[in-house]
Amino acid sequence: MDAARSAPAVKDHYAERSTYVTFVVGGGEQQGRLRNTAPSPLEGATLSSGSMPSQPFEAVIDVKTAEHLGLTVGSTLELHGGGSVKTAKVTVTGLIQATNDPFSSSAAQLVASESVLDAVQDAGAGYSGLQFVLQPDEDVPAAKEYIAHRMEAAGADAPVLETAQEKVTSTVAMLSAGQDQLTIVLLAFAGVAILVSTLVVANTFSVLVAQRTRELALLRCLGAGRSQIRGSVMLEALVVGFVSSILGVLAAMGLMTGLVAWAKTQPEQAFATLAIPPSAIIAGLVAGTLLTVVAALVPARAATSVAPLAALRPADDATVGNRRGNVRLALGLIALIGGVSLLIFGSTTVSLLVALLGGAVSFVGILLCSSLFIPTVVALAGRLAAPAGVPGKLAAVNATRNPARTSATAAALLIGVTLVSLMMTGAATSRQAFNATLAENYPVDLAAITAVDSSADPAEAISRIKTLDGVSNAVLLPAVGTLAESTPDGGRTVYSLSSGDAASILRDNNLKPGPGTVYLPEDSAGGRATITTAAGTASLDAKVLRTRHVPAFVESLSITAGALPETPGMVWVKLADSVSSEQVQAIQKEIASALGVHERTVSGAAIERVTFNSIIDVLLLVVTGLLGVAVVIALIGVANTLSLSVLERTRENSLLRALGLTKGQLRGMLAIEAVLVAGVAAVLGAGIGIVYGWLGAQATLGGVADVVPAVPWLQLLAVFGVAVVAGLLASVIPAHRAARLSPVEGLATA
Repeated sequence: MDAARSAPAVKDHYAERSTYVTFVVGGGEQQGRLRNTAPSPLEGATLSSGSMPSQPFEAVIDVKTAEHLGLTVGSTLELHGGGSVKTAKVTVTGLIQATNDPFSSSAAQLVASESVLDAVQDAGAGYSGLQFVLQPDEDVPAAKEYIAHRMEAAGADAPVLETAQEKVTSTVAMLSAGQDQLTIVLLAFAGVAILVSTLVVANTFSVLVAQRTRELALLRCLGAGRSQIRGSVMLEALVVGFVSSILGVLAAMGLMTGLVAWAKTQPEQAFATLAIPPSAIIAGLVAGTLLTVVAALVPARAATSVAPLAALRPADDATVGNRRGNVRLALGLIALIGGVSLLIFGSTTVSLLVALLGGAVSFVGILLCSSLFIPTVVALAGRLAAPAGVPGKLAAVNATRNPARTSATAAALLIGVTLVSLMMTGAATSRQAFNATLAENYPVDLAAITAVDSSADPAEAISRIKTLDGVSNAVLLPAVGTLAESTPDGGRTVYSLSSGDAASILRDNNLKPGPGTVYLPEDSAGGRATITTAAGTASLDAKVLRTRHVPAFVESLSITAGALPETPGMVWVKLADSVSSEQVQAIQKEIASALGVHERTVSGAAIERVTFNSIIDVLLLVVTGLLGVAVVIALIGVANTLSLSVLERTRENSLLRALGLTKGQLRGMLAIEAVLVAGVAAVLGAGIGIVYGWLGAQATLGGVADVVPAVPWLQLLAVFGVAVVAGLLASVIPAHRAARLSPVEGLATA
């Protein structure tokens, strides 16, 4: 250390010493990470109140721990280190914000003077890290190399020097096994958004080219070559794509700037920073421009694929009655059958990669066949619009007039809704499977032994516990016997639980204790068990459970001799499903207080359950939000296609107005048309997503849990509602444009 800090390039330094300590507060033993204070330029702790340690045996503690334990400035703590042999009594001089270090956030964080570290650490304990502030204008790479050479010359073994950014990168790599999984996931969803955007852009250019068929044909007759026509379409796509990409990048930067600014106001996200590398800007511009150009390739080719005079006649759509339709149908069926086979095989053999491949291939098959079945489904759904009268009948006809356009529009929305439904169903199914597995392994949320020498009445304590916010139920299990010493599990206490209490307190619905049986934890021996009771002995059948987290217990009718004297009972507590991890900790503290026991003796699976459910909720929220972007893009495509369709049918709509169709009926016709396309895509996407979600959960969790399909009907209904309402809103602007045009002006349109 001396060799490093004396280097000419070093302006200031901090030699960090750290260790883990324990301390007792409110009858409960707590664990904390203790480190020494750093010089002001290098001190990472942010003071919330009070002051940093300046005298011997002073310390600060994080606000979160202080609030949980009821500590304030001026409180005293006795820290135990070195196997609880070394102790130091410290005074809390301030409260600091909780650290965001993932390696330290689970324990209390304490920063103290050097005297405290000297008192609780063993002699000769080294440093956990060195930090340096370099001289102004110092070349960082050269300084790193120079300091490393000095440290090696002084005897250090291959020291690693990293800048702050390099340290963050290496820490993230350590947490993710050397791979940036989060970036991979985000890029995957970006790929989904790009795919949907490509479909929307391709559909838009197809409509634009179709609208200009006569114009392009006239240019061809006047001497324009195919390459010139194709080049004009591609140049238009290039300009539109580049300008749109610039606007998109600026919008993304503005959105992230706002989100980061908001995150900085939240204590738990105060570390959020905005980083916009040039590579991200370039990638956004290239991706957006390239996407638009690629999407315009097929429409550009279509613009020059027929002779000028033949261009005045619309091309046939792909149907089962022509070659294009038969080829598409054949390819789609091959992909669908092969993909479904792989998907089923992957789910039954619990092979996620095989299932993913099968799902992707089968969905490509669905998209290839979409133009052959989506128009038919929309036409069938159009019958539901018949009660709306003339507008409903016209909307049903218009929605299927151009099958290719209808299929492309619905397919873009189909992708987004399918993926959202897949994630919702997969998350619900996975949560149910994990909850069942957790319930089997951790049938009790919280458990505690009652104190023998406490004056607290257990029955009164149970009543108090039941009134706690977040507690669903609590029961007292008296100790009614011990397993005979002659048995493999001899000496183990046996508790009594009534069948009614079991049904109300146990998470595992399959665990229904009955008379004549003693239930033993997983590491026990089966067969018959002899139990010593207050009235003698009893021989019962022994059933070994698939959990180590419950004591031996019997149904209350199995042993009626009463509780063992001077033997503490056990309290089991069931929590509400909506409690948070902070509430669980508060409940543990209240239970310990009610029973007169140490907080550390109140244990159970509640924290694991809450943590798992919170992870599922956060992942589902993030994934749904990301996939929601794809749905929004698809809905924009619905509005875009509908707008172009209105322009294409200007004279037709004006003729309808001239024949007596009112403005309201015209608006209703266009609204029903948009709702039909969006509704059909939402229903089909939800159905496909349910199947994919269940099979995906089976392929992921089939080896560790029993996967039973769980369909989140309310969430899927919300997705359907959003799609229909958004389709309805998408019709507002086109309908307004069509309705405000007078019939005479519309009929005069070329």
